[in-house]
Amino acid sequence: MTRVTRLATLLLIPALGAATRAREPKAFKKDANHSRIGFIADARLHTADGRFMNWDADITFDPAAIEKTQLNITIDLKSVNTDVTMRDNDIRSCNFFCVDSFPTATFRSAIVNKVGDNKLNITGDFTLRGRLKRITIPATLVFWDDAAQRGRVKGQVTIQREDYGVSGHPRMNPIENDVVITFDVSFVEKK
Repeated sequence: MTRVTRLATLLLIPALGAATRAREPKAFKKDANHSRIGFIADARLHTADGRFMNWDADITFDPAAIEKTQLNITIDLKSVNTDVTMRDNDIRSCNFFCVDSFPTATFRSAIVNKVGDNKLNITGDFTLRGRLKRITIPATLVFWDDAAQRGRVKGQVTIQREDYGVSGHPRMNPIENDVVITFDVSFVEKK
């Protein structure tokens, strides 16, 4: 190895290391003031449009390597809010969420695929009432601001609530099995 080759190698190694580190996904957190997780459940008399007031999200994201994205969400089911106290209490009961035994629902991503301009499929494990099912959520990366290190992703997926043991059926107001879960998450870099 010539002296020039050795010198070039010594100069190149730190640059390659820095380039590798620059491609690692960064950790992000939800921007609580601009994020929401909710659901829409149709029934005979009305449509319940609910949301969860307490939840957390751990996100790792690299806009240059979307497939490295990780999304882990934990929802406090006691925080359900449909703007009707009696209905919220019933949803917390074992007719639906059974929050005393199953206080949280979780989603853990396994695969994130880019399927078009700003379109994603987020596949992962959703657990509700102790039952885990793999689901794929169609989502949109609404924006990414590289300078501000912040972004926004939103989407929705329809689940069969009875697959998770959420099988309450009020006699006078039967509820559809299909429930739409919606999310709109703005995220900022953890510091």
